[in-house]
Amino acid sequence: MNEKTNPLHKDLDFILQHTEELWEEIRGKRIFITGGTGFFGKWILESFIWINRILDLKSEAVVLTRNYESFKNAFPHLAINKYVSFQIGDIKNFKFLDREFPYIIHLASASAEGYFKKEDPVLRFDTIVNGTRRLLDFAVKCNAKKILFASSGNIYGIQPSDMTHIPEDYNGAVNPDDSNAALGIGKRAAEFLCITYAKSYGIEIKIARCFSFVGPYLQLNLHYAIGNFIRDGLMGGPIIVKGDGTPYRSYMYAADLAIWLWTILFKGQSCRPYNVGSEEAITIADLARLVASCFDKPIEVKIMKKPDPNVPPERYVPSTKRAREELGLKQRISLKEAIIRTIEWNKKWKIF
Repeated sequence: MNEKTNPLHKDLDFILQHTEELWEEIRGKRIFITGGTGFFGKWILESFIWINRILDLKSEAVVLTRNYESFKNAFPHLAINKYVSFQIGDIKNFKFLDREFPYIIHLASASAEGYFKKEDPVLRFDTIVNGTRRLLDFAVKCNAKKILFASSGNIYGIQPSDMTHIPEDYNGAVNPDDSNAALGIGKRAAEFLCITYAKSYGIEIKIARCFSFVGPYLQLNLHYAIGNFIRDGLMGGPIIVKGDGTPYRSYMYAADLAIWLWTILFKGQSCRPYNVGSEEAITIADLARLVASCFDKPIEVKIMKKPDPNVPPERYVPSTKRAREELGLKQRISLKEAIIRTIEWNKKWKIF
């Protein structure tokens, strides 16, 4: 796939525009990537390949994956590329390569699909924690200098209803009985491992606590409200809100996400977590209406439950003050524009 045929070329040029000053330090060097076949990973690969070619960096990425053939069949332009090679293996026990990798991006985690299919929570926890431990042991062996660890906003537990935006220094905790406790508790434990290894071995480990996102490659049939709403609209509607629509969420476009992740890898302070996401809160009901408004024809919105006036709305909205003030990051693409771009991409490249 070349510059003219890549449907994401405008987004990839946008990523380059806002990260160009960062890339010289990776010229001619290797980067090891886990989770490179997921939603985050595809955007990291797309931007790495694009920028590598345009800036002639002569850098190489090695991507750990369990199922290369499946990925190759679905995304050949990412799987068959001179800048990228693949190692077959599981994050919990993959074979160490006998090469140096100054940079590592650790995106591998318990999958969203696994949670949707009610995967064993102990298995999910082990994948996050033991996988991170294995990756860190490899980082020591391969002389890694900088690591980006993709953590999650789930580590904070339930956001207090009177806290509009949750900061990195909030020390809330996940309820162990929560349905997705394995993710939040596992990511917290993995952060502990990262910080411990950073201090013990002198590796710069950058932590990105990621919230909610939208964009091409987002799976539309899992438990993501925004993905479900876009799917419903693409199928002609109605858009179904299964709850009462009162929870607050915020969404960042995937191209902005890529800019933030690359910037945190290269410029972030070691062992200092950065929230990654949008500060623009929106209720699920208003989100459904916004998605509906992004289609050319009228799309009905149905909200299945009525709000309880005695129950304060849930919130899952980050404060990104640290990333803004320390790294100069900001959200550049509005939610409405993000939804429109995601819809248009799915119309052209997905089948419904």
